[in-house]
Amino acid sequence: MSIQLTESAARQIDKQLKKRGKGIGLRLGVRQSGCSGYAYLLDYADEIAAGEQIFEQHGVKVLVRDDDLPVLNGIQLDYTREGISEAFRFHNPNVKATCGCGESFAV
Repeated sequence: MSIQLTESAARQIDKQLKKRGKGIGLRLGVRQSGCSGYAYLLDYADEIAAGEQIFEQHGVKVLVRDDDLPVLNGIQLDYTREGISEAFRFHNPNVKATCGCGESFAV
């Protein structure tokens, strides 16, 4: 199982954790949503919960629940800026379809 972080994503996560003043990393997950099936969830992680895996790259930890790993395995989390817009981007090899609005995906 693997979760990949680009250096840009790691820098942004580190920046947000420092600004927040606490936290051990970023929690990445999925939830049932939208017309295609799943949506990504991002949240701060203040502690490691039972049933979570830790992936560390570029000095930053990403925590993923065991239940979410089959959907997220192989994902690359990136952080990009395009014009005045900046956001995390998900490059997930498991995605087979996305909805028209871009809010959800199917595996």
